[in-house]
Amino acid sequence: MSAILEVQDLNVYYGVIHALKGISFHVNKGEIVTLIGANGAGKTTTLQTITGLIPSRSGSIVYNGKDITHTPGHSLVAKGLAHVPEGRRVFASLSVLQNLMLGAYTRSDKNEVEATLKDVYEHFPRLEERKHQMAGTLSGGEQQMLAMGRALMSHPEMIVLDEPSMGLSPIYVNEIFDIIQKIHESGVTVLLVEQNANKALAIADRAYVLETGKITIEGAAQDLANDPKVKAAYLSE
Repeated sequence: MSAILEVQDLNVYYGVIHALKGISFHVNKGEIVTLIGANGAGKTTTLQTITGLIPSRSGSIVYNGKDITHTPGHSLVAKGLAHVPEGRRVFASLSVLQNLMLGAYTRSDKNEVEATLKDVYEHFPRLEERKHQMAGTLSGGEQQMLAMGRALMSHPEMIVLDEPSMGLSPIYVNEIFDIIQKIHESGVTVLLVEQNANKALAIADRAYVLETGKITIEGAAQDLANDPKVKAAYLSE
């Protein structure tokens, strides 16, 4: 299997704080890979560094064979890398449809955009029902669907999801994970950061455990789900 994303010896600092300490990992094309770890372990920092939102001090990030270590985030979207940030970040005063169309800003073929919009509505029927509603009036779960739908409008090859189930009711959590699997089945590679380690390991192919900016355990997701140390630390809920 060929790697779509390769992170090598990545070091990131916030001022004097060494947030990521030489982490290396990869994601193969067609995989779901999850990063799990406690709050403050560096999971969100890892995703934000990959997608160009935070600069790294050293190390390299290679996406689809090209070095993107210093590529600004907005130009990565056109390269097929989409980021669904923690906290959803929808445009509250715009309609659902306007939010979705903003996700397609890098694309010029109107017919292709329409076809993608149709696909997004198939994944998220509720967004079609509420397409003229202001995004700020949606429930938390619906806003998460909108953030994911907006990312899919760029027609990504790989999607990076940061805490998609955070703050959602159990019903929405199940729905969001079902949708992540459907997105993956449609051919999109997924890198997932998720507080709910049980759910993440259940759908992932491989997993990495981050502790205070270092990768301490890696392997098949099923193996990590059965690992006594991982169970004790992350799967007790």
